[in-house]
Amino acid sequence: MKLNKYSLVLVLGLITLASCSDKLELVNPNQQTSSTFGFNADDLEESVIAAYNHIRMEGSYARVGYTIDVCRGDEAWNSSQVWYLPFDDLNVEVTSDITWWPWREWYYTINVCNFVISRCDKDNSQLSERMKHIKGQMLFLRGLSYYNLVGYYQNPPLITNYETYSSLEGLYGANNTYDEVLDQVEKDFKEAMELLPSRDAGTEWNHGRATCGSAAGYYARTLMMRHKFSDALTVLKDIIGKKYGTYSLVANFGDNFREGSAYENNAESLFEVQFLDLESQGTDDEWTPVNTSPNATQGSAIESNFAPGNYGGWADISASPWLYHLFKAERTANGKLDPRLYWTIGTYETDWEDFEYGNVAYTNTLTPEDNIVTNNINGGLPIAKFTNLRTGLYSTVVTGLHDGINLRLMRYSDVLLRAAECENEVNGPTQQAIDWINEVRNRAGLADLELSDFNSTDKLFEQIANVERPKEFGCEFGRGFDLIRWGFFHDNGRLQQLKEHGTFRRSVEGTKDAVSYSDILSDPQLKSSFDTYRPGHEFLPIVQQLLNNNPNLKGNSANYSTDNFTYFNGNGWKVHPVVDLNK
Repeated sequence: MKLNKYSLVLVLGLITLASCSDKLELVNPNQQTSSTFGFNADDLEESVIAAYNHIRMEGSYARVGYTIDVCRGDEAWNSSQVWYLPFDDLNVEVTSDITWWPWREWYYTINVCNFVISRCDKDNSQLSERMKHIKGQMLFLRGLSYYNLVGYYQNPPLITNYETYSSLEGLYGANNTYDEVLDQVEKDFKEAMELLPSRDAGTEWNHGRATCGSAAGYYARTLMMRHKFSDALTVLKDIIGKKYGTYSLVANFGDNFREGSAYENNAESLFEVQFLDLESQGTDDEWTPVNTSPNATQGSAIESNFAPGNYGGWADISASPWLYHLFKAERTANGKLDPRLYWTIGTYETDWEDFEYGNVAYTNTLTPEDNIVTNNINGGLPIAKFTNLRTGLYSTVVTGLHDGINLRLMRYSDVLLRAAECENEVNGPTQQAIDWINEVRNRAGLADLELSDFNSTDKLFEQIANVERPKEFGCEFGRGFDLIRWGFFHDNGRLQQLKEHGTFRRSVEGTKDAVSYSDILSDPQLKSSFDTYRPGHEFLPIVQQLLNNNPNLKGNSANYSTDNFTYFNGNGWKVHPVVDLNK
């Protein structure tokens, strides 16, 4: 009996020793790391969703990252004369706080993209279809991130290897040149074009995910940043020829600026930022990437920035008088106002009595006596795009991240007008260029342009840059990028033109009146955003906080007020002279 007891003790002891040497490894699924996560397509798909999430934060496209460029253009001005004033005046200080928010958001996105790409085989031919689609989306979003970073900050650090984050030396990267960054952007978009399906594949591919058409459109845009017009024209022709999916102009221009499945991700959209419609949103405003609320609104604050104060908006940004009178200068073939004016600027016009929702501001009916202004002190013509001022959904704005209208970042009309621009640069004015322009004009009911009216490349460029594009894309993101690639800051004639376009009246009276830059000295209510421009400040400075934290980081042309004309001219690029279209 005693022997049996000793034997039992011995057996139990051996079992105990064995169990100690064979440890059970447990992984907390809520505390995963890069060493335990991301080794299968399901994991990586979660990261893909996280990357898309980052492009709808405050510094990317949900507010500041989008509206900074709207202010940088000549079609809009800062009617609050406070929040966006440095961006509107093109004189941002290096100590500005919100200036670095786009930097923050886009590098968050890049970090996620680099992680996923590091988990994908470098040989694309060895990838499954699902993995090709995952990698292609990450390449597109990384390209989009650097497209924005280089367009705002000129020479940001280029980080493409996830292993770079493993050391402080890697984290504190030095600047790359403008060309080095754009080389990588071209590479990312080009590879994404080869990996992604088209919107014609249906399901999620025509409901918001990046496609080969998205990548092709942005690849062409990137090529045009460095005047590679011939290469861009080839890509744009392929998009028009349906190589990367089927795109067309929607019949109603206004359908590009409404929320709801009937309008969003439509046949005209190459890529758009997805926001939840108002009635399906959460309750928590999630302004920065560090917030992880499961009940986030998942809307934007673009409407809050644009909307008039009387209707609950923050009244920060208004349309320029120049843009308003550009619309008024040409009527349709039926003698009506250009319908794009209705959806761009929220003014009362007799033409709107029987058009769409009529003369409304939100659900409030306007009369000829109503004088809608953006800001209750400084006036301004209200921007209607990407707001519900014309959609009839509600009477006042729910401020914050509650705008449910998807931001259409690239539309097929942009493909057509860019193709016309490239055709003009490569071959001069041709009937093909005119036909592409007329396709966009016809949607608005305008009469066709005639080739015989354009006897030079310069004159047709003037028509595209300062008539067709402003009326189609007025007060949308991208005008600031265009002004840089066109070199308008490097030519006295063009800079003077920007001053004229950017002139506005700070008053709640006479907001629809034409203004003249020549009257600025005699009229204290008049101002031009471009009077305070200094060389190099077409870009945003790299803020001092980032320079202090990273000893390897240097400033850009805005930090040092250095002129970029030498770079522009050294590439042999031409600034088209100002042309009077009436002659």
